[in-house]
Amino acid sequence: MEEQVSHPGVVVGIGEQDLEIEILSASSCGACNIKSACGMSEMKEKRLTVPKPADREFIVGQPVSIIMSTRQGNKAALIAYFIPTLIIISLTVVLSSFIKEWLAALAGIGAMAVYYFVLYYFFRDKLRNEFTYEIR
Repeated sequence: MEEQVSHPGVVVGIGEQDLEIEILSASSCGACNIKSACGMSEMKEKRLTVPKPADREFIVGQPVSIIMSTRQGNKAALIAYFIPTLIIISLTVVLSSFIKEWLAALAGIGAMAVYYFVLYYFFRDKLRNEFTYEIR
């Protein structure tokens, strides 16, 4: 069985196809193996929009657990943190040979902003379908 990460949460909104869940940070985050990739250990609360299972009914205020595989968590960390860092560093190093360092750093930050823009506007739906949560 694949390793999973679980976070307790509360249903705060119910749509026709989605649930809005507020994730509550727990003290168990400190012992979690992927806490540095997840970012949940640093936050007190976070809201997620999760597809509503068709076979279950939910009410606002209902406690739930959101479960994600560690593999998906690692992939999310790669996309959200590692690739943008690689873009900034590599572009800054390469361009600093040709232009002033502060301009190279600014270009690296700009390229990272473009990366996040492309992710959000062109790959948002693909990523939403790829990263799935299980509700218990």
